Amino acid sequence: MFNISQNHYFLFLTTVGVLGLLIGSFLNVVIYRLPIMLQREWEQDCSEYLKQSAPIKYKIITLITPRSHCPKCGVQISWWQNIPVVSYILLHGKCGFCQNVIHWRYPIVELISCLATLLVAISFGVSIQTIALLFLTWALIAAIFIDFDHQLLPDNITLPLIWAGLLLNTKHIFTTPQNAIIGAASGYLFLWLVAYLFKLIRKIDGMGHGDFKLLAVFGAWLGWQVLPIILFVASFIGSVVGITLILSKKGRFTKPIPFGPYLAFAGWLAFFWGQNALNWYLSMLY
Repeated sequence: MFNISQNHYFLFLTTVGVLGLLIGSFLNVVIYRLPIMLQREWEQDCSEYLKQSAPIKYKIITLITPRSHCPKCGVQISWWQNIPVVSYILLHGKCGFCQNVIHWRYPIVELISCLATLLVAISFGVSIQTIALLFLTWALIAAIFIDFDHQLLPDNITLPLIWAGLLLNTKHIFTTPQNAIIGAASGYLFLWLVAYLFKLIRKIDGMGHGDFKLLAVFGAWLGWQVLPIILFVASFIGSVVGITLILSKKGRFTKPIPFGPYLAFAGWLAFFWGQNALNWYLSMLY
């Protein structure tokens, strides 16, 4: 960790907080557009595989182009209407042209990104760990909301994170290379085995493959030792949320509750308190 003077610490946190807000604004784009891009790619692959005479053609959409616009009136959003959180407040949560309501989740994602970015910076200071964990944090935020919306954890997010964790730990950034390799393999295989046995007994799918890869991500970054803690915390949070929804009479779902968001949150917490939780658990055993 690099030391910075107290006079520069406030500037450091301010810069990091603003960065978190800006990244959060971009994450809203990722959350909305990436599933559309993947759906179109899948449909085009199916069209080519079936050798359809008229291949499907779409208007080009990427994470950068076209510019952000109102989904109702189609008017492009000006720069001053795209300032994280501030623009939402100034516009009273409505489009500046057609008055279409802007979903409250947009500023929420930006605030979550800001707060999570600040927590990482405060906890790890100016260090390689901070830079690495910030990229992981932002990717997890996108993955969480995509999974909530579509029951999908894109390979475009999970697979690069697995490789990133393995590469980082060749330099012992978070754990040893051996622990990282074992963690990635055991994380994937454990949830795969759970899902296989569930399907064998119940004859239905109980977990998506994205969850296997997400646990492998945390195994690659933190090592195999903290995986039981992550699974316990994720299962506990998921159970509390599920029971709460049932008791509030909102538990009549037409689609399954994704496990990925709780797994992602528990894994992220493990970077801050995972080792302490593991030490406490081991002290209870011995």
